[in-house]
Amino acid sequence: MTTDVLASELPRVHVGDWFDSLVTWCTDNLGWLFDGIGSAIDWAVGELTDLLNLLPPLGLTVVLALIALAVSGWRLGVFTLVGFGLIDSMELWDPAMETLAQVIVAAVIAVVISIPIGIAAGRNDVVSRIVRPVLDFMQTMPAFVYLIPAIFFFSIGAVPGVVATVIFSLPPGVRLTELGIRGVDPEMVEAGEAFGTPPMRVLTRIQIPLAMPSIMAGVNQLIMLALSMVVIAGMVGAGGLGSEVLEGIQRVDISKGFEGGLGVVVLAIYLDRLTGALGEGPSLLRSLFARGRAGGAAEAPERAAATADALR
Repeated sequence: MTTDVLASELPRVHVGDWFDSLVTWCTDNLGWLFDGIGSAIDWAVGELTDLLNLLPPLGLTVVLALIALAVSGWRLGVFTLVGFGLIDSMELWDPAMETLAQVIVAAVIAVVISIPIGIAAGRNDVVSRIVRPVLDFMQTMPAFVYLIPAIFFFSIGAVPGVVATVIFSLPPGVRLTELGIRGVDPEMVEAGEAFGTPPMRVLTRIQIPLAMPSIMAGVNQLIMLALSMVVIAGMVGAGGLGSEVLEGIQRVDISKGFEGGLGVVVLAIYLDRLTGALGEGPSLLRSLFARGRAGGAAEAPERAAATADALR
């Protein structure tokens, strides 16, 4: 029996038609909601782009270099001067600022959504079991597929690109936040509960500070995934460096495509090193706990007292 005969014996499951019906229903009944979301994202991207272009390229490059110097050190500061100077010299400053604005807006939205979900999953096993298969689905779905409903809901332009970027970049933020919350030493949580600390205060004073390196690693990965969507978002008219790369592909223009890709690399390295440096600094509670562990069990009262002081 051939494969075709075997395949014909199975009933046709119209999953695509069901999804199409769902998208049509949402468009017909929730158009007002998508219009509001689209207007808000379009306004945020436009305002942030104008803000980034408020200073001349050299002035903004110096500001970004000073931020890199303060957060990460002189190496990233020098790289920022050279990298953003190169972007300006390639006459890609405006597209780069459009891309940076889109990535920042998408990353902020994704962080606001992913961190609370990750915290809930880290503190509740039922939420974790529900969220995990959804994240698996989101991570294995090809990125291009996210553009299909985004175009139906938001037409073309920067908005569908930002929406698809948010959805595509959510999983690492949720997963690493959950990992960080679950990785907090139970002794620290129990110490806080023993002093009668409310659960929300235990979360904000113990769990989140100790989980911050993992949370920031999730933010870092989230931003990197957002940048990886730049070229794909250019296919729906999002503009920015993605459009430059896409135009280079369409025209088989190697120099244009390479320059656009190089601009994306500069932005990626800058944001990666910046967010990575933000997650390296240990919190006060982590330092106190590390010293307590080094002292052994004999110093348990002092460790509990330090925890109590931090909770007050």
